[in-house]
Amino acid sequence: MSQSPELLRRLLRAKDRMDGAPHEEWPIRRLAQASAVSVAHFAREYKRAFGLPPHRYLLTRRIERATALLRDTDLPITQIAFQTGWSSVGTFGRIFRDITGESPGEFRAREGLAAHTREEVPECFVRSADRPDLNIAVSEKRRRKAAGKLELPSS
Repeated sequence: MSQSPELLRRLLRAKDRMDGAPHEEWPIRRLAQASAVSVAHFAREYKRAFGLPPHRYLLTRRIERATALLRDTDLPITQIAFQTGWSSVGTFGRIFRDITGESPGEFRAREGLAAHTREEVPECFVRSADRPDLNIAVSEKRRRKAAGKLELPSS
């Protein structure tokens, strides 16, 4: 059974708000209010509509923004962490490594070396290639890595 166009518009409203301000806190209750649906209904239908729970989608947006700032600016990593919505540099670094397979500093160093090769590639392709894979939860990635069942990307 597919979702109604009205419900999808409501869910997109919440997604658009997260896209517009990924650095802000977005608890489920706030997102549900933006969509004008109940909390339980929102959480269930958001995942059904977009394939990821809202929290993972927000993590994706934050990591995408952080990778762009690491690659394209000289801002300190601490400032990037706070600008992208993290309240702790340690948490930012740990989750960044869990998702990308390298620390923010390692990512910046590697991207600095590869910067000249990206100049001729359209931005939409670069973003697509850099989009983090959060089809499974970060905590599940940690468990799989510890058990030797997950190979994180390396360069």
